[in-house]
Amino acid sequence: MRYQRGAALLMAMIIVTLVATLAVSMVWQQWRAVQVEAAERARTQSAWILSGALDWARLILREDKKGSSGEVDHLGEPWAVPLAEARVSTFLAADKDNTDSGPEAFLSGSIVDAQSRYNLRNLLDDRGKVIPAELALLQRLLDSAGVASDVAARIATGLQDATAPPGSGGNRNPPLMPQTVAQLGWLGVDAEALNRMAPYVVLLPRRTPVNLNTAPREVIAAAIDGLDLGSAERLVQVRQRAPFKNLEQAKAQLPGGITPDPQRVGVASNFFEIHGRLRLDDRVLDESSLVERRGLEIVPLSRQRENSREPTG
Repeated sequence: MRYQRGAALLMAMIIVTLVATLAVSMVWQQWRAVQVEAAERARTQSAWILSGALDWARLILREDKKGSSGEVDHLGEPWAVPLAEARVSTFLAADKDNTDSGPEAFLSGSIVDAQSRYNLRNLLDDRGKVIPAELALLQRLLDSAGVASDVAARIATGLQDATAPPGSGGNRNPPLMPQTVAQLGWLGVDAEALNRMAPYVVLLPRRTPVNLNTAPREVIAAAIDGLDLGSAERLVQVRQRAPFKNLEQAKAQLPGGITPDPQRVGVASNFFEIHGRLRLDDRVLDESSLVERRGLEIVPLSRQRENSREPTG
């Protein structure tokens, strides 16, 4: 009888352990489902808010084109003013009495003139051949940025191979065509060179001139043959007081004998990058969009999103 009572007690303990284990597992699965649902809801809310921010930026660019200075783009216009981080969580709930229980959401963003940088598409002509003068321009620009001297030729050769039609000879294993500066690593450009190049180069769908009203002095000096960094800095200071309305005004500020090429430089832009950042509790969603302004139509060309978490403590 003692053995039977001991076996029954042991069986009861095993059953209690199994029930407790199953209960804990069910609670954990329910908690996990709640966390997944909350994360998905936050992601959806973030995506909708950033989509609204993109529409807002497109509206600003469209209204800028309607203005009296629609043929000129400069850093004194409304689109160039960044949006400081602002609290938007109060707009997420329809019932104003329940907004305090919702997550804290903060939105910030900016619009950047993509034509303030040198477009690497300019390296190739319509037949996909490297233009020696443009390669020399890129070489000057990368020299001023402290990038190794062989990177310019590597980029030009890589872009030429990537755009060559299949079976045309040359490289039998051509690289993929980069769509962003960060993807120039596909052409063998190292990370340090990419970081140094990023403020001065861009990859756009077609050839574009550099906007003298928004470009940094390094890009201006490289885009105008015979111009040094000191003269380029003088152009930057002059445009801060009064933006250039045409190339003739810019030419008047250049040293004698230097004439800007209208194929390389201008005073207006059609390509812009829109950056949005949404902070929801400790989650951060960054979005970058490239848009093209075609008259009064603002056409999104690409969108990239990146999720991250802010460090705590």
